[in-house]
Amino acid sequence: MIAKPSGKFLLLAPLLLFLGLAYAVPFLGVVRWSFTLPEPGIGQYKAVFSDPLVRSVFLRTLRICLIVTVASLLAAYAIAYVWVRGTRTQRMLAEFCILVPFWISVLTRAFGWLALLSNRGLINTWLQAAGIIGSPLALARNELGVIIGMTHFLIPFAVFPIASAMRSIDERVLLAARGMGASRSRIFWTVFVPLTYGGLIGAALIVFVFALGFFVTPAILGGGRSVMVAELVYLRIFQSPDWGLGAAISVILVLFIAALLALMRRFIKPAHLIG
Repeated sequence: MIAKPSGKFLLLAPLLLFLGLAYAVPFLGVVRWSFTLPEPGIGQYKAVFSDPLVRSVFLRTLRICLIVTVASLLAAYAIAYVWVRGTRTQRMLAEFCILVPFWISVLTRAFGWLALLSNRGLINTWLQAAGIIGSPLALARNELGVIIGMTHFLIPFAVFPIASAMRSIDERVLLAARGMGASRSRIFWTVFVPLTYGGLIGAALIVFVFALGFFVTPAILGGGRSVMVAELVYLRIFQSPDWGLGAAISVILVLFIAALLALMRRFIKPAHLIG
């Protein structure tokens, strides 16, 4: 007998069809470009690993993504702690700081940071007017500006899984540690923080995956001096043009992200990723 399709599959079929047409089919076209342009073969993939420029961009991207991930986790942990365990006023303020950035587009945020960090921006102007510095600090159009802008954008995404892990902690465990004479700092570092490792790992993977595909923020705050992988793909496709190499870089980036997502699915509980 032929098994009838389940009701859940029938409900998901339109979504799966849409995703296949909207994402899978175009991606297969990109894969075809990577093997056929400018001539058939795997030459473009060899170029990805042999071209010093492409290698340097990949290394820069990984370095920036790691720094942004660490900075985002540190800031998100402090915000999530206040959001979960602070007073009512502190929780409302933390929630306001978490939700407001979602209402502002990434382009607006990038230009806002450029207005703050550029040589004639508000920060350098104020520091020079106060006599603290004699010449403008190089805060934009370099890796520092890219890191600041990306960290600001990604902090809210790291808050939710961390806060979810914090809310799942059994208060009786903390009370037991307190009853055994542990100080507040010792409870925090030896009990509270280890119990939130799942949320930290989940947040780190989410931030790192998002950071790998950033385009607008590095393009604006980097000023062409801190090119990342997504911007390199754009340059190869629309300015060189070298569609084969751009497609090969895209395929490698997608496969790398897919591997990270598979790792996240394998080791992280889904409940820790939901705020």
